[in-house]
Amino acid sequence: MSIIVNEKERFFTLRTTNSEYQMKADGYGVLKHIWYGEITDGDMEYLIERPGLGFSGTIYEVGDQRAYSLDTKPLEYPCGGVGDHRVPAVLITHSDGSAALDLRFKSYCIKNGKYNIPQLPAVYGEETEAQTLEITLSDTASETEVILRYGVFEKKDIITRSAEIRNCGEKEIFIKKAASLCLDLPSGKWDWIHFHGRHAMERQTERAPIIHGIQESSSTRGTSSHQQNPSFIICSPDCGESQGECYGAFFVYSGSFKTQIEYDQLEQTRAVMGINPDLFGWNLKSGESFYTPEAVITYSGVGLTALSQNFHKIIRENICRGKYKLAQRPVLINNWEATYFDFDGSKILRIAEEAAKLGVDMLVLDDGWFGKRDNDCSGLGDWFVNEKKLKGSLVDLVENVKKLGMKFGIWFEPEMISEDSDLYRAHPDWAIAIPGRKPTRSRYQLVLDMSRKDVLDYLYDSISKILKSADISYVKWDANRSICDWYSALLPSDRQCELPHRYVLGLYELLERLNTDFPDVLFEGCSGGGGRFDAGMLYYCPQIWCSDDTDAFERTKIQYGTSFIYPISTVGSHISVVPNHQTGRITPFESRAVTAMAGSFGYELDLGSLSDNEKELVSQQIQSFKKYAPLIHNGKYYRLSDPMTENTALWEFVSEDKSEALIHGMIFRKIPNMKRISVKAKGLSPDSLYKIEGRSELYTGKALMHGGLLLNDIWGDYRAVEIHLIKDSKIIM
Repeated sequence: MSIIVNEKERFFTLRTTNSEYQMKADGYGVLKHIWYGEITDGDMEYLIERPGLGFSGTIYEVGDQRAYSLDTKPLEYPCGGVGDHRVPAVLITHSDGSAALDLRFKSYCIKNGKYNIPQLPAVYGEETEAQTLEITLSDTASETEVILRYGVFEKKDIITRSAEIRNCGEKEIFIKKAASLCLDLPSGKWDWIHFHGRHAMERQTERAPIIHGIQESSSTRGTSSHQQNPSFIICSPDCGESQGECYGAFFVYSGSFKTQIEYDQLEQTRAVMGINPDLFGWNLKSGESFYTPEAVITYSGVGLTALSQNFHKIIRENICRGKYKLAQRPVLINNWEATYFDFDGSKILRIAEEAAKLGVDMLVLDDGWFGKRDNDCSGLGDWFVNEKKLKGSLVDLVENVKKLGMKFGIWFEPEMISEDSDLYRAHPDWAIAIPGRKPTRSRYQLVLDMSRKDVLDYLYDSISKILKSADISYVKWDANRSICDWYSALLPSDRQCELPHRYVLGLYELLERLNTDFPDVLFEGCSGGGGRFDAGMLYYCPQIWCSDDTDAFERTKIQYGTSFIYPISTVGSHISVVPNHQTGRITPFESRAVTAMAGSFGYELDLGSLSDNEKELVSQQIQSFKKYAPLIHNGKYYRLSDPMTENTALWEFVSEDKSEALIHGMIFRKIPNMKRISVKAKGLSPDSLYKIEGRSELYTGKALMHGGLLLNDIWGDYRAVEIHLIKDSKIIM
């Protein structure tokens, strides 16, 4: 059993294969967080006794027991206004204007299977692989209840968290903050790893000691953002890839978020993650519930690799859905960097003809095929085919591409609207803008109010009409700006604060309708590349364009940071032309290939402009990717170097049965009199023999993991590394 309850002590244990999570409702009904870490088979409450501290008040019931304070205890879902002065998980204002919530234990229940969250994406699971614990807490003075839900995936070392806030009273209450996760670590000195960046430089890793006070990563951009990712890792100072303690969390949500980590006066660490309260408020009427998005957590006592692999497996198998969640993805070519807006049907078909000769599976028609769209100043919202520009119908173009043996994909940016568009001229009120103020433009575009049913219906009808008109197998779903000027004409003044969350709910509703009605279409998420790379989008789009930066050197760092949380199968990654369009850097074709293979592989260039030798390389690369794709997407992923600090970016895929492994990567710089670089494999069977494909020498798994392999000497910069290890049938004597 993954959920163990001692009813007499009101003591709850969530057990996974390698971790234990303990909480207890004490004699006053306060739900305390006791332990999360290694399995101890014992009550760890003895570790959290705290002294009485000046200016840390007590709850009324304890009388003169000054050591009992909510301000010092590790709590499961801390509330504001009742004496815990640390970061709260929930803030509520009542109808009389008071802002306090004092939650005490009321009841619990256990259910087989995994809970769902209305209107929101969440981890899913069969009754045989997950259990749900529900703990109901009730306010001492009002008729407000909070149901804490925990999903436990025992074999995958995963625990999920969500909360439901219920208004059981007769008067409306106002929710100012509703976090999904609070994790109190009662002791220890910790580091914090987060993933920051900007457009075309997403998910750069940063690790720093947690200091006294509050550290924060957040987004107020209406999306999870390029600037911060909705995920974090807390780890011991000695934690590395294969040693040390670490806790990780990611948020299954695609809007503004906030993670706060507080190191308090008693050197306890608290991490709170949820919807960003700076862009949130919710009026909860009598009888209504508000559901928080889901947070997913895991613990590893053996370093960061195990933590990442736990996350990779749960995302790939229990968040991604549909036909493509485990399927091999098509190798595609996107015309964007080959043509930008300058194309017609003939030019697109020529690109497809070259691609078909070399073994590409799919052509994707990017921005510019619709409305009046010859640059990024007009046309968004007018989702009808510009046959004049294509010099023919979309149906004819798709059929001609299919005759070449290829599938066809297409680009949309549904959430956006251009002022120079038929849609805006007909419905200017559909754009998010504050009355009396000029709206903020970004990339010359405004944002549609996705909380409106008429907007969602228009988008669904327009997109589905295109998808039904031709045999389209893939949709790239883009969103190329941050959101501000929050205002909806359909919401009353006291509910405008609800719009940012209602926007996300509308987005999910539209994506759910399209996923349901077009189950054979592969949806790829995109927001100027990686500006909305989160688990919420992966519930609807099993892959996301990782970054608009296609420079192979920079991509190794972007994909390195991404790999801490997200599986390789979710990463959209392509080979582009050199000099690279973002950096001007020239990298070898082979290095661009191995970097792009660490994802869903494709091309972002005009294949017709390549030399015969380069075309032959393309054909070989596609064959290699298709050969390795099952290993790349289904195997365990290992980081073998840190490209942020080292002269290499090296990574490895190992099959579940350890029968083969693939080491890929890049050596960045050639140095005069350069010493040989070695790489140590990971995840192999220690007592088995392996050989490198194409060579006859045999190595023990122990030798490869502890001694390593010498990499070939290089000439020039940015040189590719590829080593395919195959278990030999011979047995060590």
